[in-house]
Amino acid sequence: MRVYVPLTLSGLAEAHKNGELGPGPLTAYAVTPALREWYVSDDIEELEYAALNRAAQASLRMLAGNPQVARRRVVVAVDVSDGAAVADPDAGLDQSALGEVRVAAPVPLSKAAAVHVDAEDAEPDVAAAAAALGAADLGDDDAQFTVDGAEDHDLLWFGVQEIPALIG
Repeated sequence: MRVYVPLTLSGLAEAHKNGELGPGPLTAYAVTPALREWYVSDDIEELEYAALNRAAQASLRMLAGNPQVARRRVVVAVDVSDGAAVADPDAGLDQSALGEVRVAAPVPLSKAAAVHVDAEDAEPDVAAAAAALGAADLGDDDAQFTVDGAEDHDLLWFGVQEIPALIG
């Protein structure tokens, strides 16, 4: 099963140093039954893209809570066994939990399929979105517009072997 783990660049550097994503439990995003129902698509690539975007939103939340790290969203796509990623059955169609899963144990970085990171030119929009996130959560439409501006930037795809260049 492919899961998408939200991180920051400093979190990616730590994972690279340790050789694993962890410690567990990890919050990740995947194609869950609730995400399928919400997204209303049978196209697995579209569903995986939706899970990736949910992880990118979680990465933005990490950035908002950690102002000293680089303002670039990071998501690591990893493959875990089907039973390793578990969705909360009580979350149902709770918008904030769509696609969210828990992975109990650390995941070796060797299980990573790819790393997705914002381009450098996205940093100003991502920084503004991270700063506006709290107000957007409280219903401020202008702040939500700013948060949505970060989502206008697609995350770039990098091979796992490119991690040293990303964190260096």
